[in-house]
Amino acid sequence: MEDDISVVASGLEFPEGPVWLPDGSLLVVEIRGQRLTRIRPGGERQTVAQIAGGPNGAAIGPDGLCWICNNGGFRWHSGSSGPIRPVGAAEDYKGGSIQRVDLASGAVETIYTHCDGVPLHGPNDIVFDGDGGFWFTDMGKVFDDRMMRGALFYARCDGSLIRRAAFGLLTPNGVGLAPDGRTVYVSETETSRLWSFAIEGRGTLKQEPWPSPNGGRLVHGSPGYQRFDSMAVEAGGLVCVATLVRGGISVISPEGELVEFHPVPDIYCTNICFGGPDLRTAYITLSGTGELIAMPWPRPGLALIA
Repeated sequence: MEDDISVVASGLEFPEGPVWLPDGSLLVVEIRGQRLTRIRPGGERQTVAQIAGGPNGAAIGPDGLCWICNNGGFRWHSGSSGPIRPVGAAEDYKGGSIQRVDLASGAVETIYTHCDGVPLHGPNDIVFDGDGGFWFTDMGKVFDDRMMRGALFYARCDGSLIRRAAFGLLTPNGVGLAPDGRTVYVSETETSRLWSFAIEGRGTLKQEPWPSPNGGRLVHGSPGYQRFDSMAVEAGGLVCVATLVRGGISVISPEGELVEFHPVPDIYCTNICFGGPDLRTAYITLSGTGELIAMPWPRPGLALIA
């Protein structure tokens, strides 16, 4: 499978949040570079906006703007032992936020910094529901002596509502919606677990009873030392989770079966999106090596609603 990989862009500063646009260009955030970057079909690279803190997940909203989960910033390891990687909160960390960027002007607007008076710690990934709202994960924040826990949130694009929908999650990272829009998936990094939540209304979820620690249903847990990052969902409902340490994409059925694994040449494989006219090209961020790669995918991805 690695023989089918092509490099779309290299030299990126910890890329994440890939978004394929109908004109064939791609957006990526560069978390370490603190910017949103557009990569055009010919390879030309353009800085859309400089974004202070830690621009992380990204998605195009119904307003045509690019919405950004800003994790507030990381400290970085860049020595000889392993790839460039985040190792905790930035020294100037002041909290996370949800922002949106005008792709034409590069103007950045902050929409949410708190929920019910509590600061957002480290927003990470985002998906729109097609009804003027979006789900996003807050991974929390890690310091040398403590960890601030995160949650799954729901918010409205007009700034009128933000709600903590699920908590008791440990490092929630990726988020995605099932094709019918009735289930939201969340991946946890440190547990390498995938959870599902049945959606009952705007920001409200069916609560599974104890011993579920967060009200969700455990879909899959990977053995050994692996770490889950962000995700994309296929048109047929399979969930594709970027998998750290093992280095690749874990494809998981809604019933919990590991259907297949697609290896890539970087243990810091962080995110995936689908593009191309038939949505059968996977664009994957290799954050440790600073690359955005493309590879053919055996099935079409889900067309995101925006």
